[in-house]
Amino acid sequence: MVGRSILIVDDEAPIREMIAVALEMAGYDCLEAESAPQAHAIIVDRKPDLILLDWMLPGTSGIELARRLKRDELTASTPIIMLTAKGEEDNKIQGLEVGADDYITKPFSPRELVARLKAVLRRAGASDGETPIEVGGLLLDPVSHRVTIDGRPAEMGPTEYRLLQFFMTHQERAYTRGQLLDQVWGGNVYVEERTVDVHIRRLRKALGDAYENLVQTVRGTGYRFSTKS
Repeated sequence: MVGRSILIVDDEAPIREMIAVALEMAGYDCLEAESAPQAHAIIVDRKPDLILLDWMLPGTSGIELARRLKRDELTASTPIIMLTAKGEEDNKIQGLEVGADDYITKPFSPRELVARLKAVLRRAGASDGETPIEVGGLLLDPVSHRVTIDGRPAEMGPTEYRLLQFFMTHQERAYTRGQLLDQVWGGNVYVEERTVDVHIRRLRKALGDAYENLVQTVRGTGYRFSTKS
C-alpha cells in the first residue's frame, strides 16, 4: 500500500492536516481539496488511489460528488470512504447506496482511519484468477475487470463486482452475511453485516431484470448464486 495516493476532501483545513499527517506517517502520498469542484479536478488530473470524502461540503455535498464519481466510467472504480459527523443509521445507508466503500464517523482515531483505509485498498485490489466466467449471457472478465450482459457493459461499483465474482465462482451454495463479509470484504471487522444487504440490492439492480434472480435470498441464512429457481 505504501506510495499510494489518497485525496482528502474536507472544507476544514485542521482536519485535512490531521489526516494527512497520519497517512503520511503510514507511507501514503496525500492530496487535498476543500470543495467538490476542486476535488473533481484533482481526481481527473491525478487519479488518486482512494478518496476520503467529507459528507458536508460547501456548495456540492460529498454525497453528490460520490454519486457523480460512481456514475462516471473513468472514476467508478475509485474507492471512496465517507467522513462525517452524521452517525445516524439512515445516513450510513445513504452513503453506501451512492457507492461509498466505507463510512467513518467523526471523531475517529488516526489508527482506525489507517486500518480501514488499508482494508478498502486491499479489497479494491483483490482479484481471483484470470479466466472469464460466464453464466448464460452474463460474462465476468477478471483481466479487464468488466462485466457484460448479453454483450452490453454492465455498470456496477467495485464492491458489487467483487461480490458477483465471488458468487459466480461459488455457485449453488448458500452463504451467511458473515461469510460474505469474510470472503468479499476481507474479514474487515469495521463493516456491519447490514452492509451486505445494501450491496446485494445494488448488485441485483446492476444485473437488471434478466439476471437479478440469480442472486437469491436464502431465508434464515443469507444469499446464494444459482441458476435454479
